[in-house]
Amino acid sequence: MAYRKYKSVSRVDSRSGKTHAWWVRVAFQGQMHSKMFSDSLHGGRRKALDAAVKWRNKTERELGKPRTERTVIALSPRNRTGVPGIRRTMKPMTRDGRKKGPVYEVVWQAAPGELHRTCVSITKHGEAKAFRLAYTLRKAKEREMYGAELPIPKRSLRRVLNKLAAARRDKSPRKASRR
Repeated sequence: MAYRKYKSVSRVDSRSGKTHAWWVRVAFQGQMHSKMFSDSLHGGRRKALDAAVKWRNKTERELGKPRTERTVIALSPRNRTGVPGIRRTMKPMTRDGRKKGPVYEVVWQAAPGELHRTCVSITKHGEAKAFRLAYTLRKAKEREMYGAELPIPKRSLRRVLNKLAAARRDKSPRKASRR
């Protein structure tokens, strides 16, 4: 059972009475790091907890994970945009819901248990600009939630950079070509 005061830190007390320790698990971008902090090796329950929290903070820093007591959203394999918290979907464009259009939906958690979402219309802005607007909004919300932006997972970095480059190309003025 997780100790409520410290995220990713669980207490282990075996029934046989042989194991009394704090177990730390840090997961980020598909990597799991764990370590056990025994009461007897650290000179008591409190000192073992202090060592566990110190190791957790150090490990999160090394991985690039923001230090927060909140849940940090990871990239789902089903996410096709390459950015956690942004998805491409269809939403109703009319009040009766008969006409639907493509949008980028941005989702964030302003406070624990308080989910927010907004949409950026692809029909209105175009594919590249809509993605750029959604990406900019999501990164701003990450700075509010975590105090820093989350790094883009390596496996989706190229896809995101290509979309942002396309958005910049669409934004730059084009010269009329002469034939």
